[in-house]
Amino acid sequence: MAAVVPLLIHRPTGAAAPLVFDSPHSGMEYPPDFAPAASREQIATTWDAHVDALYRGVTEAGAVLLAATFPRAYLDANRAADDIDQELLDAPWPEPVALSDHARRGMGLIRRYVLPGVPMYRRRLSVAEVRRRIDLYHTPYRAALGREIDAAAGRHGRVWHFNCHSMKSRGNAMNTDSGRPRPDIVIGDRDGTSAEPAVTRWVTAYFTERGYRVQVNDPYRGADIVRAHGDPARGRSSLQIEINRAVYLDESTCELGLGFARLRDDLSGFAQAAAGAMAAGAA
Repeated sequence: MAAVVPLLIHRPTGAAAPLVFDSPHSGMEYPPDFAPAASREQIATTWDAHVDALYRGVTEAGAVLLAATFPRAYLDANRAADDIDQELLDAPWPEPVALSDHARRGMGLIRRYVLPGVPMYRRRLSVAEVRRRIDLYHTPYRAALGREIDAAAGRHGRVWHFNCHSMKSRGNAMNTDSGRPRPDIVIGDRDGTSAEPAVTRWVTAYFTERGYRVQVNDPYRGADIVRAHGDPARGRSSLQIEINRAVYLDESTCELGLGFARLRDDLSGFAQAAAGAMAAGAA
């Protein structure tokens, strides 16, 4: 059974800048062993629709852009490899497990629910198939991201990494902010631990000055990718950026809306400005 290529890497079109962007949830290419009970329409509600396209212009600023090809509903690259919900399995997981709060709500490494009360599968998964998903998708994605961050830091002495997502315009019953309207953009630095405070302030100011409603660490503070790669003491700032889907698409159909072009241009400008700020030592 052939696996889906786990990710695409888009290289800078000119001189490399110390910038790495990654989009772990913008894939929708089903691996052949997925076989969910949930419909494709239901699974699309978990998709960071078109986020890779939104950020495609960052390569013109010298940034690297990584994008997963597989659905986060199949395996979530933004969860730790040991964040395994054993209620999904037909046998105990044979290694240590560190269950996150997300997994307790059905959104761990392998999702139990696609929507509140809607199961992803009608069966239990085997240990072997979960391990295969980790080996063929999670490990390659995370390893490639680590290499790109290490390479940028090695060339420049520091790196800014942006973990790119989209979010529903309102939280649902599986979210901590159920029913609440969300801002346009949420910046997450894990309460100041994954990025230098000056970098978080600079990013927040960029989007605020362009008219977006921005919140920091509410309702998203950053998940496992920024936890793993953020190391401000070593010059590695890692931030999660969540964009409200209503800003750029029709949430009911995932079709692009009128705001897509403006947001895409602002994100390309963001990368250009970030590269300039780093070169000038402004943040």
